Amino acid sequence: MSPTLETFGAFTVAGITTRTCNRQERDPAQARIGPLWQRFAAEGVAQRLQQPGLAPPRVVGVYSRYASDHEGEFDVLAGVALDGAGAAPAPGLERVQVPAGTYLVFRRQGALPQAVIDTWGAVWAHFGQHPVPLRRFDVDFEAYEGPDQVAVCIGVQG
Repeated sequence: MSPTLETFGAFTVAGITTRTCNRQERDPAQARIGPLWQRFAAEGVAQRLQQPGLAPPRVVGVYSRYASDHEGEFDVLAGVALDGAGAAPAPGLERVQVPAGTYLVFRRQGALPQAVIDTWGAVWAHFGQHPVPLRRFDVDFEAYEGPDQVAVCIGVQG
């Protein structure tokens, strides 16, 4: 899978959050991202943000507030992109602004969540072998483009 360099406009995502690090995620007993997505589904977060008469909202995972690099702590938000009309999130949900900018996009199709896990492995391998463009470690996101498709979008400089 070869990543593509793409430019995105800013958008807002509302949902539920946790703070974690990759060290925790490697230990199933401490992992927080899987349980976060399970809670997202169980609480019907996407349905709570569904606006009457509009298509279902786009599901997005946002990685933000990086303490350092890919080994430091970061926040993960499991949520949906809000409509440009400025829909207010339901009580108890948080918002994250995904900034406009350049992103290196890794797309994969396959059974979820394994396709997401495999895609992040490809991200780490890519940046281990190709240090340019530099990651921003500001905001990255996963856009779920179908029931078995994900695009992991990594903010890069430039």
